[in-house]
Amino acid sequence: MREIFIRYKIVIFRVLGIMMLLIGFILFFWMSPKEGFSENEVALANLARMEASVKGGSATTSKQSQKPDASKFVQELQNAQQQQVQYLLIATMIFGVLFLLYSFISKPKNDSEI
Repeated sequence: MREIFIRYKIVIFRVLGIMMLLIGFILFFWMSPKEGFSENEVALANLARMEASVKGGSATTSKQSQKPDASKFVQELQNAQQQQVQYLLIATMIFGVLFLLYSFISKPKNDSEI
């Protein structure tokens, strides 16, 4: 096993580096919140407002389900978990870059080894 690792060390580090960078970027962009509304969502909201103004009422029903408010502790826990995931993604990307850099650094060869 050790001989295989030594023989294919450069390939292993490059594959690990590329995989870690890919996974880090994919998860980062997948988990990032959506910043704005699409044109369709804005158009639907405008249409609902216009229909409500024509009917003379509000667009929402009178019987709204009230969600229980999350406690401050739960919100802080969720924020802490989000920060931990962000730090993990950053660490994954940094290790990916380090693996790639290490794989491209050439080891100086001594004439005594030949």
